[in-house]
Amino acid sequence: MGEVWQGTLQLMVLRTLEALGPQHGYGLARRIEQISGDKLAVQYGTLYPALVKLEQEGFIVSSWGVSDKNRRAKFYEITRAGGKKLAHETRQWEETAAVMTRFLTAGGAE
Repeated sequence: MGEVWQGTLQLMVLRTLEALGPQHGYGLARRIEQISGDKLAVQYGTLYPALVKLEQEGFIVSSWGVSDKNRRAKFYEITRAGGKKLAHETRQWEETAAVMTRFLTAGGAE
C-alpha cells in the first residue's frame, strides 16, 4: 500500500465524514483504505494530527462515545464550515485532475 499524498488526507477525512456521519479515528482510517481499494495506507501518526488540525480550524468537532466493539472512542463529525471547505477543495481537485488528464492524454499533439 502507498502513503496518503500530502494535502489529500484532510479532504478524504471530510468526505468520509460527510458521507458516513460521525466516525472514530480507526473507522476513518479503515474506510479511507477501503475506498482506495487498499492502495493507500493511513498511518495513525498522520491521521490524528490531521484530525486535531481540522478540529482546531473548526471543520470538524469531536465527542466521546462507544464504538461498535463497546470501547470508549472519540468520534468526529463534519461542521458547516467543514462542508464548505470540502466543496471548495473538491472543486480545486476536480480542476487539477482535469488539467493533468489533458497533459497525460495530449501526447504532444496540441
